[in-house]
Amino acid sequence: MSERNSFSQETMEKNEKIDTAADEPEVNYRGLKAMPYIIGNETFEKLGAIGTLSNLLVYITVVFNMKSITATTLINVFNGTTNLATLPGAYLSDTYFGRYKTLGFGSVASFMGLLVIALTAAIPSMHPPECGKESTCVGATAWQMAFLLTGFGLLVIGAGGIRPCNLAFGADQFNPKTQSGKRGIDSFFNWYFFTLMFFVGTNIYVKVIPTGSPMTSVSQVIVVAVKKRRLKLPEQPWLSLFSYIFPNFTNSKLPYTDQFRIGFLDKAAILTPEDRINQDGSAANPWRLCSMQQVEEVKCLMRVIPIWASAIIYHCAIVQQHTYAVFQALQSNRYLGNTNFQIPAASYSVFSMLSLTIWVPIYDRLVVPFLRRITGKEAGITILQRIGIGVFLSILTSLVSGLVEEWRRTKPLLGIDPRRGGISTMSGLWLIPQLSLAGLAEAFTAIGQVEFYYKQFPENMRSIAGSFFFCGLAASSYLSGFLVSVVHRTTAGTATGNWLPDDLNKGRLDYFYYVVAALGVMNFVYYLVCAKWYTYKGSANTSLDSKMVEMKSEKPAV
Repeated sequence: MSERNSFSQETMEKNEKIDTAADEPEVNYRGLKAMPYIIGNETFEKLGAIGTLSNLLVYITVVFNMKSITATTLINVFNGTTNLATLPGAYLSDTYFGRYKTLGFGSVASFMGLLVIALTAAIPSMHPPECGKESTCVGATAWQMAFLLTGFGLLVIGAGGIRPCNLAFGADQFNPKTQSGKRGIDSFFNWYFFTLMFFVGTNIYVKVIPTGSPMTSVSQVIVVAVKKRRLKLPEQPWLSLFSYIFPNFTNSKLPYTDQFRIGFLDKAAILTPEDRINQDGSAANPWRLCSMQQVEEVKCLMRVIPIWASAIIYHCAIVQQHTYAVFQALQSNRYLGNTNFQIPAASYSVFSMLSLTIWVPIYDRLVVPFLRRITGKEAGITILQRIGIGVFLSILTSLVSGLVEEWRRTKPLLGIDPRRGGISTMSGLWLIPQLSLAGLAEAFTAIGQVEFYYKQFPENMRSIAGSFFFCGLAASSYLSGFLVSVVHRTTAGTATGNWLPDDLNKGRLDYFYYVVAALGVMNFVYYLVCAKWYTYKGSANTSLDSKMVEMKSEKPAV
């Protein structure tokens, strides 16, 4: 057993000394020159899918004559599915097609989806007849709904191709080994949220070739750990575990961590007499023996999951600003001053985008350099601190939304909408504070999460890292739809009446906002615990460091 361990260690040391720089082609990183095309492509996709969410909500309630609850549920399911589609998109990108081809296919699908939805509005036979002043309206036929859902489906496919790859593809354009490249990547995460130009930059892109499914390695660690679950861990696993590193290895080498004290995953790297080693030091059967590097990469994924889970509740507060804030606007005074111009209800969501857009350059150019001088950290504050600020702002968003809705309900009526009910004299501009807070929350948490996943996932899983963020959005949308349905049904027979009827004046939307805020408070406490527990990738935990120091300080007995 000891001879085998010794052989493995010697082979590993020889392998690490191999100079592979000559075998690697020189990459011409174009950095900022490629950014206009990549960010422009992302902007059009966001405008096509996320930017039209509020408009789609109004469209399917006014043109397709859906009830508010049905429309809200459909939009939540659509939004959730577009985000969930990023998981298979990331898998196909990292395993088969590469990010460039996947992005190109997704861009075409998004365009086709918007075209189909536009046709449902342009051609009268593709949507139900107008209601007029009637309180009861004719719903859409089966084929009209099928055509509309086809457009939604194409947008889902487009989002699945663009969203998980665009971020990683943009970061690929910077050299991560230089100081300017590292700063360029950090700045790109901020400006990524700030903004059919994608193909224009084809000749200057750095295109990373897919290297096979990274999930295979994850599966191998889990399978081998289960097979070796009865083995006892060595006393010094960081020295005894199998630690072979492949030549031309693209991932950063990770130190051993003992954060998961049960040591179950570590058992996948225990070298037994039955395990055979190739001449180059690699495992003959990767389904019977894994390296310590593989195990640490799986630990990276496991550490991220609790942080990811906290984002689900966080996004529930943001989702309401794309749905019920629109219904609030529909029953508010949307006239601009004393003019006859009415601001479209769906257009109020632009204030959320504006607050994010204005804050990003301020944060990137002013706040970060200021904080950098104080803290000495490259990004000013840690990624988890940035995310935590946004989580706290999401609670304020829900509280302000509830207070504004309570005030809207108590104001005198400006008029009566035959389908929706009374229109409050409260100006729709009073919705700006809650929408602006939502935008600021996104500037901290959403951007922070994207950067967090990108930096904490292994390098060969960067597309999956991008999809991880959107999978959280998907779970949040589904949870929001479930929460709306539960509240709608459980409050229907209560003394306060249905909280979420079509006519908000007859409901208690403010109570619903307060429920979301209460969930946010509990989630914030949970997040603080997870953030305190978290160990960043590549940094060994304190307890392990102290053990290694004690070992080095021990002197042999004389």
